[in-house]
Amino acid sequence: MAIIVDRSGMGQGAGIASGRLVALDLARSAALLAMAVFHFVFDLELFGFVAPGTTMLPFWRWLAYLTAGSFLFLVGVGLVLGHGRGIRWRGFFRRFARIAGAAALITLATWIAMPDVFIFFGILHCIAAASLLGLVFLRLPVPILLALGAFVLWLPNAMRFAAFDAPWFWWTGLQAVGLRSVDYLPIFPWFAPVLFGIAAARLMDRAGLWDRLARWQAGAMARALAFAGRHSLAVYLIHQPVLISLVWLAAQLRG
Repeated sequence: MAIIVDRSGMGQGAGIASGRLVALDLARSAALLAMAVFHFVFDLELFGFVAPGTTMLPFWRWLAYLTAGSFLFLVGVGLVLGHGRGIRWRGFFRRFARIAGAAALITLATWIAMPDVFIFFGILHCIAAASLLGLVFLRLPVPILLALGAFVLWLPNAMRFAAFDAPWFWWTGLQAVGLRSVDYLPIFPWFAPVLFGIAAARLMDRAGLWDRLARWQAGAMARALAFAGRHSLAVYLIHQPVLISLVWLAAQLRG
C-alpha cells in the first residue's frame, strides 16, 4: 500500500508560508498505521497464525482499499499544495525519482522472492504514475475533476477491453484477462482518489483552510505521531520486512 505525497509545505502551491503541515503528516501516519495493521494480519495468515483467507474477508479487503485510496487522495492534495500555482519541476522530479526507484526495487525484490505474484504495478508504481499524470489536471475546474474521478472509478467495473490484454497495457487496469499480483493498483480505477484529492485541496484553498492548518500550533504528542508521516516512503519500505521477520521468528519459536 501506499505512500509518498509531494511536499506538505505550500510556498508556491496554495500561497501560504513554506513549511510542513503537521495535519497532513498526521493523515499520512494514520494511513501508514492502517497499512501496517493489514500487512501484519497478512503475515499472520501467511504463517498460519490466523485462518486462511482472513485478509479476503470484507472488513480486511475494505481496510486495504480505503488505506490505498487515502494515500492516493493525499497524492492529489500534495500536488495542489506543492505545484498548484506553478510546477516546481526540480523538486517534483527529485521526489518522482525516489518513488519510482523504490517501486523498481519492490518489483525486483518480489520477482526474486515470489515470481508468480510479483508486484509489477503496486502502490508505489501507481503513486509515481499518478503524480506525473496528475500535473495535467491541476488547473481543471472542481466539477470536472469530480466527474472525471467518477468516470475513472466506473470504467473498469463497467467494461474491459481485449486490446489491453498485452502486458505493457496492464498498468491501465482495463485488460480483459485476469492477473495475479500481491499488490496491484492500476490507473483505472486508482487514479480516481488522486483526482478527488486535487478537487478537495482546491476547495480547501478557496475556503482558507490551509492557512488555518498552517497556523495550528501542534503539541509534542501530535508532532511525535506525525514522525512516520514525515518519512512515509522509508516507513513503507522498512515496515513489511520488520513485520514479516517478527512473525517468522514467532513461527520458529512456536515450532
